[in-house]
Amino acid sequence: MKILMISPECAPFSKVGGLADMVSSLSKQFALRGHDVRIFTPYYSILKRDGVDFEKALPFMGVHMGLGIEEYCSVWRAPLGKADCYFVEFNRYFHRPTIYGGDDNAARFAFMCRAALEFCKACAWVPDVIHCHDWTTGYIPLYLNTTLIHTPVGRAATVFTIHNMQHQGVFSPDALDYAGLPRAVYRADNCEHFGALNLMKGAIYNSTKLSTVSPTYAKEIQTSQYGCGLDGVMRFKAGDLVGIVNGIDPEEWNPATDKYIAKNYSAADISGKAECKRDLQRLMGLDEDASMPIFGVVSRLYEQKGLDMLAQIAHALVNNMKVQIVLLGSGEYWMEDSFRHLAEANPGRIACKIGYDNALSHKIEAGSDFFLMPSRFEPCGLNQIYSMVYGTVPIVRATGGLEDTVRGYSALDNTGDGFKFYDATASALYNTIGWACSVWYDRPSDISVLRKNGMAKDFTWSRSADEYERLYGWAVEQRKGAF
Repeated sequence: MKILMISPECAPFSKVGGLADMVSSLSKQFALRGHDVRIFTPYYSILKRDGVDFEKALPFMGVHMGLGIEEYCSVWRAPLGKADCYFVEFNRYFHRPTIYGGDDNAARFAFMCRAALEFCKACAWVPDVIHCHDWTTGYIPLYLNTTLIHTPVGRAATVFTIHNMQHQGVFSPDALDYAGLPRAVYRADNCEHFGALNLMKGAIYNSTKLSTVSPTYAKEIQTSQYGCGLDGVMRFKAGDLVGIVNGIDPEEWNPATDKYIAKNYSAADISGKAECKRDLQRLMGLDEDASMPIFGVVSRLYEQKGLDMLAQIAHALVNNMKVQIVLLGSGEYWMEDSFRHLAEANPGRIACKIGYDNALSHKIEAGSDFFLMPSRFEPCGLNQIYSMVYGTVPIVRATGGLEDTVRGYSALDNTGDGFKFYDATASALYNTIGWACSVWYDRPSDISVLRKNGMAKDFTWSRSADEYERLYGWAVEQRKGAF
């Protein structure tokens, strides 16, 4: 198949979260299988270009926007495995220090979407399926069902992946004018939502097929608790919705080859993990005590991630249990301050670094004994997967992809690969950490089994790619039937 991926971010060139990893890894997997895969994404001023050969694919390309506006841009190309990644250069919208920042996002991503379709025309390349990622690509299905429906690219099937229902792309309906879309789409059974333009809603109604990043999250977003106001739309489109768990890139996350950790190890010989723990304790100023379990965190510090609950109980944890906590993350200022103060008040037992450090994130995964993810909602989550691959036992709230990927520990038959809790409360998190701590000290052989079970799982993209190939096939057949 000819597959066009359209995304606001793509690792390793631009990244805010797991979306970038998913687009990159899935594209590389499909290219390895012989598909013609092209990724289209903006050429940000903060684009990472180290060690990659960029070439100008289209020095000059016109982009027909609405209101009779003709914009002009360039398109660059760089290899991504056996796939090709194309970058639209347009400084007015993409020469800035952030990917999503600014009050012109409606126009920025309308331009990105329209430029992607003009790129197909300029290259005389018509995709079989266009895979759109989150609200920033919500214009694409609208274009294909309206102004471009009778063009060659208008026959392409669309698969729209919801990475996070919380971010929907809500703007004034005037944004349709610059995008060059008819006002007729601004209605309740399309992209109008509570008196505003909602690009997520428009994409859900107009896409051929829909996916999200775990089966449980696919069910959750059909409820009022997790649907963020679009649960009724999701129930209406449920027959076109599939939940597919993300995989991970084994070239990036593999304790046997990881260049960032103190000593490599594997499921066959896990002894190197002890050195990784010592290295993490020394690096973060924790007491060097091999007997004391380390509970690691690498996360954005926002309400979604539930780490305010950890901030509430951290002082009690280190006072009432023999544990250590290490955290890497950034986000809301009050939460950053909370963890800074906790580390200052509990030297040797709690350590934190505010910000992001890729090398340190690998060290925390390898050197921790447990990994905390008390998310209020989690569409997929990747760190619990990294943790299991690294023999670090995850402690998760059973929601979304955390529910799908972690099998809860059972003391009755010594099965599972992690610890789960269900109530989004500080007391539930405290009790679950206490439970894990008890198993650590009283049944260490069970911890070894949990580690072994997690490391035995297959989290590569091969399985997920099989499911997406089937979804693409269904989408293509359904789109053909529409003409």
